[in-house]
Amino acid sequence: MTQTIERIPFGKTGHHSSRAIFGAAALGAMKQDRADRTLEQIQQWGLNHIDVAASYGEAELRLAPWLQHNRDSVFLASKTGHRTYEKAKQQIHASLERLQVDQLDLIQMHNLTQADQWETAMGPGGAMEALLEAKEQGLVRFLGVTGHGTYAPAMHMQSLEAYPFDSILVPYNYTMMQQPQYAHDFNALYDMCQARGVAMQTIKGIAARRWQDGDEEKRFSWYRPITDAGAMKRAIDFVLGRENLFINTSSDATLLERSLTAIAQPTAEIDLTLLAEDAERLGVEPLFVRDVSDDVIISAG
Repeated sequence: MTQTIERIPFGKTGHHSSRAIFGAAALGAMKQDRADRTLEQIQQWGLNHIDVAASYGEAELRLAPWLQHNRDSVFLASKTGHRTYEKAKQQIHASLERLQVDQLDLIQMHNLTQADQWETAMGPGGAMEALLEAKEQGLVRFLGVTGHGTYAPAMHMQSLEAYPFDSILVPYNYTMMQQPQYAHDFNALYDMCQARGVAMQTIKGIAARRWQDGDEEKRFSWYRPITDAGAMKRAIDFVLGRENLFINTSSDATLLERSLTAIAQPTAEIDLTLLAEDAERLGVEPLFVRDVSDDVIISAG
């Protein structure tokens, strides 16, 4: 193993997950040999939790060969974006088939942040019924909910009041937390999750901003990532400096090694002045601004 990455309890599931969770959206457009090398890489770093989704291109198919020999060594999570019982049920079964596994450790309702979709998913004939059925049938062990955008924390609290989900997933980084409403909602969600033993996964930890027309870099994720080494390290430390948070790796696999190196060597003291200077120097902006840019280009990590 290259270095060790800390493992902590994933909520009340009984699983100790690496604080770095592999965001398998990175595999979505890869050929199989590149995917195999990437999965060997995360294994060398000791990552034991993989987060995929039915909508991540070919990612579930790319995982399948590796899982044939490594299923017992990882906590395997997928997601369904459907809101009705029948479609969600079909997608859960399709994910199991694509992954070539008998059981998922976690199935999550994907990006459940809009009130009308929430009512459908959680109501009669909704996707929640499919998740509960899959759990009863032993097809999944745990249930979760994910979200992008500024409404995600408040909607997750609504979801947790309706059902004791095992995990949530939400954006968290320095610039997002400079928005007072988002910071208020995130902190309230954090307190609720800590009190109830709900695992908290975070995304967009190294996001810089949305792409702009003049950007010339190759685009491996829907947002522009922070690539400056010092700034990336400080952005990651900001996330992991908060107790019990997990960080899901970016869909840009070219940054995986650098990210894992930073994650494996956390810095105890978080210098907010330096984070503010990084934001100013590199033009780092919140990916999501309430009622301005709450949309997601694609639902990746």
